[in-house]
Amino acid sequence: MIARIRKSMDEKEKGFTLIELLVVIIIIGILAAIAIPVFLNQRKKAVDASVKSDLRSVANEMETAYVDNGWYTAGTTAGAKVTPGNSFVTTTNGATGTVAATAFCVVGDPGAKGTHKWVYVSSAGGLQAATVLVCPGTF
Repeated sequence: MIARIRKSMDEKEKGFTLIELLVVIIIIGILAAIAIPVFLNQRKKAVDASVKSDLRSVANEMETAYVDNGWYTAGTTAGAKVTPGNSFVTTTNGATGTVAATAFCVVGDPGAKGTHKWVYVSSAGGLQAATVLVCPGTF
């Protein structure tokens, strides 16, 4: 009886077949093909969220300058805390000479890392996608 059990154990195949290994590799490949594009899209969304947050920070600085001075001044973005790598362009209407600015526009550009530019226009209701609106000449 023991000899028969030992003989059957010795004849059993051990390990995985090539087909089983290929099936596992194919399943892992399919899961990776699904996960990698989703991950890359989430990175772009994170960069866009960073730009939008920084634009709100810059807008808060501009509004603070307005409360202090009674008009918007260009160049107040220096005090705002912004994420490294994000670039901003601030423009004001009528901020030349003795004319006080009554509105401002800030463009946030994440570069190739984000999906698109974002624009904050104080006279148009705030934060908007640059595909909808760009800084107008007179606002």
